[in-house]
Amino acid sequence: MNAMKPILCIRNDRDDTLGITAGALAEVAVPLVRLDAFEASARWPELEEIGGLIVFGGEMNVDETEQHPYLLTQRDLMRRAVDAGLPVLGICLGAQMLARALDARVYRAPVRELGFKTVRLTAVGQGDRLLSAFQTGDRVFQWHEDTFDLPAGAELLVTGDEVPHQAFRFGRSAWGVQFHFEVDARGVEAWLRVAEPTLSRDWKRSADEIRDELRMYLDAQQQRSRALLAGFAQHVGSFGLHGQVTE
Repeated sequence: MNAMKPILCIRNDRDDTLGITAGALAEVAVPLVRLDAFEASARWPELEEIGGLIVFGGEMNVDETEQHPYLLTQRDLMRRAVDAGLPVLGICLGAQMLARALDARVYRAPVRELGFKTVRLTAVGQGDRLLSAFQTGDRVFQWHEDTFDLPAGAELLVTGDEVPHQAFRFGRSAWGVQFHFEVDARGVEAWLRVAEPTLSRDWKRSADEIRDELRMYLDAQQQRSRALLAGFAQHVGSFGLHGQVTE
């Protein structure tokens, strides 16, 4: 049997640790390869080289392509992966990138979300192989100021009170998740260190408030997130084994 192809994990933020992702994938014996999109020397693989794709967050808007030309490269890779049926998972900016790659609009949300916010699963979400790891009423970690329209043909899986589009699925192999289910305390702390000088002004929150919420809610989120990532890894394995999606 051929070795399993790795999941390509794309970083858009130099301070992103990828949270629990590497550990969760290692637990289910799925290899990963990291690509730092912002590095000029980054080598973008062919689709045939990877088993799946996870795109992580970043501060920029998806259409700031003059300042960040690699966003166009990334958008093209995501669209080709979706068209090929390759498993794709976008997180925060990655979810917005997936929506944009599918010709949907990305724009400023009505509110900036920072901290743990309550979400609700739709009926479709309750049966989804990834997002059913979460339940209505769960608190999930948010840090974003943009949102997106649902792409034509996409199904809404998770919704929120202030920002309705929290997770969607397109087809049978592509997911966009607005909230940062992948974070660990070390990764959030790295973001807080960078953002702290302007945190109260721009986000109306303090770093200590966020740390208190992490102590209260992070462990429960991580349990569910490991199940989500295991579901994605299983889907990647099914695709790689059969060359198509299996139920």
